[in-house]
Amino acid sequence: MLRRVLCTMFFMGALPSPAEMSQGHISVVLLGATGDLAKKYLWQGLFQLYMDQVSSGHSFTFHGAALTALEPGQKMMFDVLKKLACPPDEAPDRCAVLKDQFLKLSQYHQLKTAENYTVLNREIEVLLRQEGLKEIARHINSSCRPPPGAWLRVVLEKPFGHDLESAQQLAAELTSFFREEEMYRVDHYLGQAVAHILPFRDQNQEFLDPIWNRHHVERVEIVLKEVVDAKGRTSFYEQYGVIRDVLQNHLTEALMFLTMELPGNLSRTEEVLQCKLQALRSLRGLEKHSAVLGQYQAYASHVQEELKKGQDYVSTTPTFAGVLVQSDSLRWEGVPFLLTSGKALDERVGYVRVLFKNRAYCTQSETLRDAGHSQCKAKQIIFYIGHGALNTPAVLVSRNLFRPVMPKSSWREVVGQPELHVFGQPLSDYYVYSPVKERDAYSVLISNIYHGRKDFFITTENLLASWAFWTPLLNSISQQPPRLYPGGVENQNLLDFEMVSGELAFTAAEPVELLHPDRSMPSDFKTIQSKFRQSPLVSMWSEDLISQLASDVEKAANRAVAGSGQFHLALSGGSSPVALFQRLARHHYAFPWRHTHIWLVDERCVPLTDPESNFFSLHSHLLQSIRVPYFNVHPMPVHLNQRLCVEEDGGTELYAKEIAALVANSSFDLVLLGLGTDGHTASLFPDSEDGLEGTQAVVLTESPIKPHQRMSFSLSLINKARQVFVLVVGKGKHDITTQISRVGRQPRKWPISGVSPSSGQLVWYVDYEALLG
Repeated sequence: MLRRVLCTMFFMGALPSPAEMSQGHISVVLLGATGDLAKKYLWQGLFQLYMDQVSSGHSFTFHGAALTALEPGQKMMFDVLKKLACPPDEAPDRCAVLKDQFLKLSQYHQLKTAENYTVLNREIEVLLRQEGLKEIARHINSSCRPPPGAWLRVVLEKPFGHDLESAQQLAAELTSFFREEEMYRVDHYLGQAVAHILPFRDQNQEFLDPIWNRHHVERVEIVLKEVVDAKGRTSFYEQYGVIRDVLQNHLTEALMFLTMELPGNLSRTEEVLQCKLQALRSLRGLEKHSAVLGQYQAYASHVQEELKKGQDYVSTTPTFAGVLVQSDSLRWEGVPFLLTSGKALDERVGYVRVLFKNRAYCTQSETLRDAGHSQCKAKQIIFYIGHGALNTPAVLVSRNLFRPVMPKSSWREVVGQPELHVFGQPLSDYYVYSPVKERDAYSVLISNIYHGRKDFFITTENLLASWAFWTPLLNSISQQPPRLYPGGVENQNLLDFEMVSGELAFTAAEPVELLHPDRSMPSDFKTIQSKFRQSPLVSMWSEDLISQLASDVEKAANRAVAGSGQFHLALSGGSSPVALFQRLARHHYAFPWRHTHIWLVDERCVPLTDPESNFFSLHSHLLQSIRVPYFNVHPMPVHLNQRLCVEEDGGTELYAKEIAALVANSSFDLVLLGLGTDGHTASLFPDSEDGLEGTQAVVLTESPIKPHQRMSFSLSLINKARQVFVLVVGKGKHDITTQISRVGRQPRKWPISGVSPSSGQLVWYVDYEALLG
């Protein structure tokens, strides 16, 4: 007798081996028979299995089991069974007969004690939960294992652990009771459209072999978006979050189908699984900045309500994530794979999109050519999982690529629907195919379990390799506050992200409202447009803030170079910008340094080789690591005629003339400033005699701390800039940040308050510690 066991999902019990017997009895037991998953999917999947196999000669009985008492449990289960549906192509009369038979073959059992398992010695399917899995597995092994000559299949539903360590522990417990060939780990994504990726690649090798590689693929997007939130599931979600819930399993499996080498024979399960494992092991390790994270704003209140948390409880659980994955394989090196999923988004849709490079330039208007076959349009292959504009699983191939080979028995070409657009292009631009007969994921997987198709499931080796890949990222972001987003269409561009020097960053800055000074830590991060002194504010943890600032500096550089051919950047001294210099040097390899002129906003009157010199710090942390032309670096002339900052030597006039000669209208593209604890900026201090008023561009000033003599841009020159960024970091700056937020324009008392570009933009970059204390 053959027995199958599905943990978390099903338990498949004993049945005579099909190779030895053409007929036999299959007794199916579903644990958790009254739960949500059973109600939504599992009973329907079992009914589909019965409809498919009723003519095979086997007899069936179905046993629902749960902790619910007999009478209420029986009523709950049969209420579900009465709502089971047949496929649209099933004749109504036959459907009614099969449904009636299925109900007569089904019965409910309360399952509470070890003795209850002894009645399950003929079952094939049992739904289990992760909690107490070891104990349940022990009972199955001792009471439900079939006699020699039959087989056992244990089917497990995710989650398969919480990280690598817990997955290893769970795997060790299960393997103490079951052999690898007896365990089937279910990922319902493998019963959906992603399961068609491998057959599609195999059937279209003639077209894909030349272009399925890094030379032709621009990027790959693997996306699962949901409009629902986590309300009602926060006990699960607070423990797992979106990466563990979706990316580590569903989206990773889709990634493997895309990147693995095709085995010689797709019907050989071992070859398929081995190729998947090799692809998984070729992935480059993830780091903190490989991901962007978000959390819908109402999540905190959902957690507080459902988990009985206090109002001061702060959750860092992400409900949205975008992750950049790269492979070191020869085929895929350098190709970005973007995995994205989240709740409370603008639409419900899932897809895998392969976007190809397009080197064509079309001279003639699109209206004068066959638009669908135009080489200037995007070239892409899309495996559409469902919902969204199409609302059905589908495979789409751009007409300017090739006409795919699709088995007519299982796929039909979709024509018409000219009003539909997918990724900005009309449906007519694609060859579109949808399944002839659409089946839900669990029906497909239950059938595969029944027929022993292990290539649709996750082996222990593949599972642990996946957790080994994802766990370092999960550890690195465990305390990282996610970006808040309002949810739905109100998200607008808050969750848009981009690739910058091999890392991910949100394209829009995350403004944060200035909270009351007595707030110790943000329990209510505000991802809404916000101001600080009537100017845009960007606020994050220090490390993330520096990363964002560096990206924004690079964007400003690229804009300036595109417009005028050069970028004039003025940098302040002090300790605050050191982290920025290091970030630019180590991560922004595409920065247009060759077209950049670097100036000093202020300098201490010491030799440029002195460690106290701002230029010395700039050279140590940035200049020596980048390729900027020698004549594009402009240190302040504080050391003339073997003297330091002597007014008669004319150092300030000399620097002002150099600026006027090279910088159009003396208007810098970007000036970076800091903020001192006394409110000074650049080397403009409270009550400075020069630089706070008047039109002089560069001035000599006196600092209250050594070295006292300084040279500095004046407020007049600073305010001519197209953009001014002010960087403020650290708890030591919290008091002055709060003070500056409350005062008007008083440059003699608070020099920073005089920074107000006449025709440019001022942006504040303030970390959480400076902002909130």
